[in-house]
Amino acid sequence: MLRATLKSLLARKLRLLLSGLAVVLGVMFVSGAFVLTDTLGRSFDSVFADAYSELDVSVEAKPKIDASMTGGAPVSTSVPAALLDRVKAIPGVADAQGVVAADGARLIGSNGKAVTSFGPPQLGENWPGESGLLTMREGRPPQADDEIVVNAALAKAAGVRVGDRVGVLTLVPKKEFTLVGVFGYSGGRDSIGGANEICFTTPVAQQLMLGKPDVFSSVSVRATDGTTPQALRDEVARTLGADYQVKTGEQLADDASAGLKEGLSFFNKILLGFAAVALLVGTFLILNTFSIIVAQRTRELALMRAIGASGRQVIGSVVLEALAVGLIASVLGLAAGIGVGALLAYLFGQLAGGLTLAGLGVPASAVIGAFAVGMLITVLAALLPAVRASRIPPIAAMQDVATPDRPLTKVTVSGAVVTGIGAVLLFLGLGGHVRGNTLATILGGVLFTFIGVALLTPLISRPVVGLLGMLFSWSVPGKLGRLNSGRNPRRTAITAAALMVGIALVTGVTVILDSAKGSIGALAEDTIKAELVIAGPSSGARPATFDPAVLERTAAIPGVRLVDGEYGDMAVVGGERTWVAAPSNVAALQAIFGAKAVAGDISRLAPGQMLVNEDTAKARNLSVGSTVPVQLSRGEARTYTVSGIYVSSQLTNPVTLPPQAAVDFAIPQPIQGFVQLAPGTSVDAVRPQVERLLADSPEVSVADRAAFIKQQTSQLDSLLQMIQILLALAIVIAVLGIINTLALSVLERTRELGLLRAIGLRRAQTMRMITVEAVVISIFGALLGVVVGAGLGAAVVEALRDEGITDLILPWGQMVTFLVLAAIIGVVAAVLPAIRAARINVLGAIAHE
Repeated sequence: MLRATLKSLLARKLRLLLSGLAVVLGVMFVSGAFVLTDTLGRSFDSVFADAYSELDVSVEAKPKIDASMTGGAPVSTSVPAALLDRVKAIPGVADAQGVVAADGARLIGSNGKAVTSFGPPQLGENWPGESGLLTMREGRPPQADDEIVVNAALAKAAGVRVGDRVGVLTLVPKKEFTLVGVFGYSGGRDSIGGANEICFTTPVAQQLMLGKPDVFSSVSVRATDGTTPQALRDEVARTLGADYQVKTGEQLADDASAGLKEGLSFFNKILLGFAAVALLVGTFLILNTFSIIVAQRTRELALMRAIGASGRQVIGSVVLEALAVGLIASVLGLAAGIGVGALLAYLFGQLAGGLTLAGLGVPASAVIGAFAVGMLITVLAALLPAVRASRIPPIAAMQDVATPDRPLTKVTVSGAVVTGIGAVLLFLGLGGHVRGNTLATILGGVLFTFIGVALLTPLISRPVVGLLGMLFSWSVPGKLGRLNSGRNPRRTAITAAALMVGIALVTGVTVILDSAKGSIGALAEDTIKAELVIAGPSSGARPATFDPAVLERTAAIPGVRLVDGEYGDMAVVGGERTWVAAPSNVAALQAIFGAKAVAGDISRLAPGQMLVNEDTAKARNLSVGSTVPVQLSRGEARTYTVSGIYVSSQLTNPVTLPPQAAVDFAIPQPIQGFVQLAPGTSVDAVRPQVERLLADSPEVSVADRAAFIKQQTSQLDSLLQMIQILLALAIVIAVLGIINTLALSVLERTRELGLLRAIGLRRAQTMRMITVEAVVISIFGALLGVVVGAGLGAAVVEALRDEGITDLILPWGQMVTFLVLAAIIGVVAAVLPAIRAARINVLGAIAHE
């Protein structure tokens, strides 16, 4: 039985490997995800170990708010310069230096634009002096208040040289400096971990990056000979008390690396998610392949049963073939995954500003995951055909067997039950009834829905395929192709289901994102009563800002009725983390955002007063006169009195503080500005004047309301494009499935094709017949995908109605495009099987058994 199985496998190796390609792609993503995270993880370990190699102990003040947990801008809580002398007097301290290092220093390049960073920080620092790690490559250290040095990576990115006069953006508006030096790091590195660094003199760094003189971000400590970093840490911590965080350089390196690794888990989940999609689609492909092969081998398997093979041996034979395919696919997928992981790590390193990568490693998780997933999926997909093969009666060996259609009752009932389970899971997940398991429940609901629809598809395939086929029935090849596509509803359904999954996911995501864009746009259009908006891109950890003086100068432009600048920050309000805003003009709350008072007066705010929206007031049981403690990113905690409550809106902030509070925000500059014009004033007349006022703020621009809305929703377009590109993988696998199904179908119908050729069907007509069959199946799968995807997307939009997504927008144009694309996919998939069918030897085909 083993020899017979191996011979059978070798006889069909091309067909089986074609189906195994789906598993190869799925395994590639699984192993690639683990290789990527392992390589980058070790790279970050090395980078931070090197960065903190010359630091024994660091002393920092405990932050007032943990910005990393709130999503706000990172804030360096400063320590007084007097602390430096206290640290130097501690036994075991050889030397201590005050360090200024804070994110948010942006250099304006030679093109007049601020240099951006995708991930690594943009540090503003005081010059630490040369060491074994850091050396000056050109020029000299900064000595005057208007001098800076930058690392080599930033100098290249900005296109600047020593001697250039450059602009720098920090906590204050643009300032001009002379670039007097460029530095680098040991090993010929231009940066550490891709960070952009600008070094000032210490007094300037303190003022620009920390907001006040005579303070430091931290104190760097070196231990005396014979004193271990751990012992020095304990002594410093005991001396300074609980107001300070004291860590060794090794701890800082571990913490920094762990933070970035946590961010890498996002990429890992994305890759594993697309691996799951590839494997789901691949399961349909493998199931179809083995079903067709078992059907073609009916007489062979029946003969084995007749000469003594048991049902268990037949099952073992089919499963063994699946194991062989899974093993080969896993090996190829692992190899491809290693390559993909290495490529993605390289691209990530380049995007991060030239991150020095550790040697490529293949963790055990990548190998185990590759073989476990690849072989398990293949065997599970082949199990049902294997069981079906074991039930072939021996008498079939003595008959001219044609595989009859089996009743669809069982599969229809099963499909209804599975679809019902999927619907229940989606209802629970989207309705927020499962709390911490929301994402898992929704994903489970989507999975059960796809499987359920796939099981129900045979019930509708024959009538729907028949209707679609009528579009091509104007010729004999078209009629034959239509009949062939509806001949076996199960086979057609499984083939179409593979394409359905990919198109359903793309359609569903498109519905959700288009609805979100439409809802945001409609809400902003109805709510924002300002003709011009000053803002920068809404991406990055630190939003773009501009000089507050721009607001006063804009208000003086003829035809301008009202100007408001919006400051924002994360704060701890009444013990809970909350986004707070501080408008420069409190009247804008009503005049520009249309807020209406529920209680109290919302037209003015005195120092020490605050406004809250209705939802916040209800959630925290607040009323006019309530007092609430507020801790901002800077300064000490203050108690504010609620002076007014306004109607909630998706665009109104939960808490509004007086303008004076903005000085203690992480970024004490306006993030957005709103300009309301007097009736009859032309936008085109005012906008150029505002643009000139923003000449020193290259990160922001002024736009009309429509352009502003488009700018703020552009990230959704980028997200949609990324998802569409990655989900194209599922469509590629579906094409493989159609090719495989048609190729096996052509082989199965060899004698039939020979007879058709014998009675006059020409080669070109034979090719058209196969092409029609492929196009009908493809359009059927795309139609299923569009309907299922639109339904899932509509369900998610309905569930998110309370979150502000109120408009359901169906992308009709894209859905029609998917159907047209499906027709093209069908034509492409039919090429090889059609050529093979056309080249069949007529006499040999008629004699074929």
